[in-house]
Amino acid sequence: MMTTVLSEKMQSFLDGFPTPENSLQLAAYNRLIELDFPTTRDEYWKYTRVGKISNSKYTLPEKSIRDLSIEQYIVSDQFIVIENGLVRLDLSQFNSSEFNIDFKDAEGLSELADFNANLNNEDVFTQLNTAFFDEGIEITIDNKAVIEKKLQLIYVSNGDAVLANNRLFIHAGKSSKSSIVITQIGESGENCFNNLVTEVIVEDNAHFTIHKIQSDNDSNTQVATEQIAQGDNSTFKINTVTLNGLLVRNNINIAVNGQNCSTYMNGAVIGKNNQHVDNHTFVDHRVPNCYSNENYKYVLDGKSTGVFNGRVVVQKDAQVINAYQNNGNILLSDHASINSKPELEIYADDVKCSHGSTTGQLDEDALFYLQARGISKKNAKRILVSAFIGEVIESYEDETITELIQQLLEKEHGWTF
Repeated sequence: MMTTVLSEKMQSFLDGFPTPENSLQLAAYNRLIELDFPTTRDEYWKYTRVGKISNSKYTLPEKSIRDLSIEQYIVSDQFIVIENGLVRLDLSQFNSSEFNIDFKDAEGLSELADFNANLNNEDVFTQLNTAFFDEGIEITIDNKAVIEKKLQLIYVSNGDAVLANNRLFIHAGKSSKSSIVITQIGESGENCFNNLVTEVIVEDNAHFTIHKIQSDNDSNTQVATEQIAQGDNSTFKINTVTLNGLLVRNNINIAVNGQNCSTYMNGAVIGKNNQHVDNHTFVDHRVPNCYSNENYKYVLDGKSTGVFNGRVVVQKDAQVINAYQNNGNILLSDHASINSKPELEIYADDVKCSHGSTTGQLDEDALFYLQARGISKKNAKRILVSAFIGEVIESYEDETITELIQQLLEKEHGWTF
């Protein structure tokens, strides 16, 4: 029998965790013990250190009946509350006839077509999630269903040093139109690690949107992975605003499998103190006649750091592709920094692709202009920053959501949009 030798970090990290019993999770566990946590020698993690995660000792969550202060975060009358990776039906409110919501363990989810099929088996965090998640949420949108109301998922981190593995699987049926809101908040406690994996199948002619608001507490860490597959004539959009969290890593991987698809990614990061936010996006154009556009804005203060790595691949047979990337950054402090790496890999010849990245400070002439009209320097900065990120905030196209973002901006950063 061959014995697998775990790395010291992985051995220490997994110490005390139970070995999974069902086949799906056991397979992920066996892959996990052959892996190690990424280091800055790994190109994909070059500017993000995960020692805060790998060197910590976490406990797995237990069911809770405690009250949660979530009223201020609710933006829809259809919402599901998930505390530390476990669904709180007692605090949730939804009509499952529209979104077809089901709650399943790993064995139940493994019976679904395409579940877990497109994830990277070499990624430590997706394998960790698969090996140890307790409850998964399955959301199905029927063919031709047009759902005007947004379904909100409120992920709450609670307690001290808890590892929460949140798992979500969404199937948007053919010619359907719907959207969800993902809100990530820190209730109490500290040093929690939130590991989220979301898989989305967007069928032919479907329109599906994810609105994300990340506002965890300033001692918690988070890795969120979205794995998207698009069919013919489909539209997928994801908007992400990150306002707090000690370390936040977003991995957005989109496989454009169908022709005549549209793909949109918008992101705004407002960083402070020692916060670190890393957005990694990957759009794989596999077939002809598609369009993608991503726009990420960073505003960094204090000693905060940011990373943007946007990768677009246009495969050999994917002709007539229009793909655009834009990353704009404002540094409000001499100690803040950003590492930006937009990438285009083009193997076809009939394409229209561009990318750009700019980094600077606030325009001194614009600040002077506003101050000359009686506006304080502090408020003048707020106005200019608001104008800078406004394009991303407006992409949410929902007044209730933008009001929540404004409230959180005031709470976390002391200014309004």
